[in-house]
Order: sequence, then structure tokens, then C-alpha cells
Amino acid sequence: MTLDLLPLGQNARIIAVAWDQLVDEEAQRLRALGLDAGAKVSVAHRGVFAGSDPLAITVGRMTVALRRVHARAMTVEPA
Repeated sequence: MTLDLLPLGQNARIIAVAWDQLVDEEAQRLRALGLDAGAKVSVAHRGVFAGSDPLAITVGRMTVALRRVHARAMTVEPA
């Protein structure tokens, strides 16, 4: 399952990231925020506008706003 489909509040671990689907600068920013294989994440909130952007993703003690297209590039497994 990809991160954009993870149910609200469910804990998961990122098992793979399709870096080739992202612009280099975006990929670098996501890595700097700790969004890489092995990271434990959960979806804290979904936006209310069309497409439900952005997603609020919890990574450790930090909450990060993430576009759905970025979350779609991350494969997760429930933790």
C-alpha cells in the first residue's frame, strides 16, 4: 500500500520510496525530513480540498505536510 492510502492514525513503516517519481529537490527535502525506507509514519490529517491535499504525516515526534503525489511514491506496511 502507498502512504496516501494509509488510514488515519494507523502506524506504518516505509519499506520503499520511488525516488525516480520525484523531482531531485523534492526527494532531497523528503530525505532530510527523515522520510526514507525504515521510517515509522502515520497519517495524522487529510486536507479538505479537492484531492485531499495536503496530508499531515507524523514522522517520529515531527508532523510534516506532504502532497499526495509525494505520499503516493512511498510504499508502506502496517506496523
